[in-house]
Amino acid sequence: MSKAELLQAWHDHLAIGQRKSPHTVRAYHKAAEGLLTRQELTDWPEVATLTATRLRTHMASRRAEGLANSSAARELSALKGFIAFARAQAGHGVTDPPRMRGPRIKKGLPRPVTPDDATALAETVETMAGEAWTGARDRAVLLLLYGAGMRIAEALSLTADVLPLGERLTVTGKGGKQRVVPILPIVSEAVANYVRQCPWPLSTGEPLFRGAKGGPLSQGMVQKATARARKALGLPDTATPHALRHSFATHLLGAGADLRSLQELLGHASLGSTQIYTQVDAAKLLETYRTAHPRDRD
Repeated sequence: MSKAELLQAWHDHLAIGQRKSPHTVRAYHKAAEGLLTRQELTDWPEVATLTATRLRTHMASRRAEGLANSSAARELSALKGFIAFARAQAGHGVTDPPRMRGPRIKKGLPRPVTPDDATALAETVETMAGEAWTGARDRAVLLLLYGAGMRIAEALSLTADVLPLGERLTVTGKGGKQRVVPILPIVSEAVANYVRQCPWPLSTGEPLFRGAKGGPLSQGMVQKATARARKALGLPDTATPHALRHSFATHLLGAGADLRSLQELLGHASLGSTQIYTQVDAAKLLETYRTAHPRDRD
């Protein structure tokens, strides 16, 4: 069996079988290609017999090349998945990957998702829902978080009094502080679509977003739906509902929004809370520089 055939099978498993995002498929494919090349592997049984010792040696050589902790953790995860897939292909009774702990990663800055991934999350929670109306509901909630920068608690505290949504909405945030947030047409349409399908009467003063039995929708249900969607898309664990609020802030700042305006939109009591997004944007800028600048790749 050729290396190309092994990699094609792995690619199809990720892209079709697990519905990973194109970015994840590329990264996992590259990690597997490096392992096959360095270890001179050409069939599933050979990959399947890789031990933790050999995998640890491979990762040590990758770290010696300058692979950072976060990148090493992602690559190790990809390779463990690849070996588990190989063991299944080879017909092993045990398909678990070698037991090997990844590098410890320090908690860093908020991790925004890309605009495409934010949209994909909203679309996927809808398609994966058990019922059409709960899918429309979850999509509407996530679009409120990304489109208006709302906290999940703020979105779930909305009542039917806000209907129909206009171009702006008054939101009550932490400490009872009110602010006005913009409502994009796609967000307004998503909420209207949910309202049309909701089987429960949305009376004045009653919660806008309802659970399956008609009570207020809980944060836990939204978080579970998002977790299922990000797993299907191959997104990292940091792609949470709150990450959509981070993404709203980061993308606006990257597009030229000033900090004071962003502070008002997010409902931050102090400008210091908003300034963290300048670090996020600077981190993205540095990453782009390191990827694109020819001198940095020498």
